[in-house]
Amino acid sequence: MERDILTHYAITDEGDRLFTRARLEGERTRELLRRFLPPPPAKVLDIGGAEGAYALPLARNGYRVHLIDPVARHVEAARANSEAQADAPLAGVALGDARELAGIPDAGADAVLLFGPLYHLVDAADRARALAEARRVLRPGGRLMAAAISRFASTMDGLALGYLLDARFAAMVDHTLDTGVHRNPDAAERPEWFTLAYFHRPEELAAEVAAAGFLDTRVLPVEGPVAAPDAEIDAALADPRQRATVLRAIERIEDEPALLGASPHLMAVAAAP
Repeated sequence: MERDILTHYAITDEGDRLFTRARLEGERTRELLRRFLPPPPAKVLDIGGAEGAYALPLARNGYRVHLIDPVARHVEAARANSEAQADAPLAGVALGDARELAGIPDAGADAVLLFGPLYHLVDAADRARALAEARRVLRPGGRLMAAAISRFASTMDGLALGYLLDARFAAMVDHTLDTGVHRNPDAAERPEWFTLAYFHRPEELAAEVAAAGFLDTRVLPVEGPVAAPDAEIDAALADPRQRATVLRAIERIEDEPALLGASPHLMAVAAAP
């Protein structure tokens, strides 16, 4: 993994991000998992699973979850979190690379989650290798769920949060729009500008998944057309009835092509042949 990415995660706390500053991303992703994963006790490989934000709840719900991540700090935290969840621990926690899933047998998993690798692998050839590995370890008909960041996410963040007023951020956005490569020129000073990543166009994500041999590929919005974290939406997500209203609103427009790229995160859902 690139040094810039490792440095970013060494200084950035991923432990509670999906329950605080990225709450809508977390809630909607969990809703998509409920809709598209096979029922428990299916075997799930969470590749790039960080500290277990999704893996641990899935284990509590009866899934056999193996978490793999390239960041040692994440693996150590995931292992500790699994031990703390003694009544429903993860089936496995290991340091590993999405491009080469060493020790993982062919066709043994019911589902593979790639909630990070596709945007941290900047080279198309590396993303293709990760998708090929996901296909290899999935049983026929097994489910792939792969997250990506929209090509337009940094533009929307820049407008909503005022970052574009900084010439360094504006230049970074121009480069991202032209090439898809998001490269933070001041990673140590401005970690909130994220780290080295690849930002997909929706049709590009669909094409990469299909090119890897997957079937019935759908690309869905995660947050929907929400430019930045919103305090009112976050407050609504704490209430079950209001949370259902928010998630239903996103679901109703999830197949609208005109809005797809306006979602900061995208989710490709497909089946292994």
